[in-house]
Amino acid sequence: MGLRSRYDSDMTNFKATRLVLARHAVTAQTGPLLSGRASGIDLSEKGRGQAEVLGKRLANLPVAAVYASPIERTTQTAAAVATHHGLTVQPLPGVLEADYGEWTGQKISELAKTDLWKVVQRTPSRVVFPGGEAIMAMQARMVETLDSLVADHPGDLIVVVSHADPIKAAIAHYTGVHLDLFQRIAVAPASITAFTFSEHGVAMIKCNDTGDLDELMVPDSDSNSQTSGGTSEA
Repeated sequence: MGLRSRYDSDMTNFKATRLVLARHAVTAQTGPLLSGRASGIDLSEKGRGQAEVLGKRLANLPVAAVYASPIERTTQTAAAVATHHGLTVQPLPGVLEADYGEWTGQKISELAKTDLWKVVQRTPSRVVFPGGEAIMAMQARMVETLDSLVADHPGDLIVVVSHADPIKAAIAHYTGVHLDLFQRIAVAPASITAFTFSEHGVAMIKCNDTGDLDELMVPDSDSNSQTSGGTSEA
C-alpha cells in the first residue's frame, strides 16, 4: 500500500503511525566481536534481563505488531516485547544487520587497526565491507523497508527490533543528517528510538531512550492538533 492511500485527496483523514525502533539486547559477543549476521548467537543472561525490561517498558502501549531482524538475538528481544501483547514476532529481513562480509566475527580491537575502519568512522558513505555490503546500501534498504511497513500500518504503533548501525542509518535519514555523520548517533542495547509519521512528515520523538515512554500514547482528541506529530508546540 502506497503512502497516498493513507489519506484522502484533501489529507484530512491521514492516520499517523508511530514507529518504535528497538536495538536488540546484549549477547556474550556484544562489544568485543563484530557479530554481524552470524547465526547461533543468543542473548546472554544480561541480555535476557534487558529484553525483559524492554518488554515491560512497552507493555502499556497499544502495540499493533512486532517485527524483527530474523536472527536469534533480535528475535529473542522482540519476543520479550510481543508476549505482553499476545502477538507473534514477524520476521523482517530488510532490517537485518549490515552484511560485514569478511569482517563478520572478527575482534573489533583488530578491525580498529585497519585503514578501512578509519573510513567507516569518518566517511561511511564510501564504505563497502570486503565481501559484504555498502553502508549506503544498508541505509537504503532499511529506509525502504520501514517506509513500506509504515504505509501498511496507518494509525498503528509498531515495534521493529533491529541492530545499531541500521537504526543509526534510519535516524540519520529521517532527521536529515548526512550518512557520513551517522557515527555521531548512539544506539545502546535494548534502547528505543521512536518516530511519528504524520501528515506533516516524520518527527523523531525518542532517541536511544531507556526511560519513560508516555509520549508514545495516543493523545487526547482535544490536544491532537498540538501533539500528534511529536514536534514542538511553540
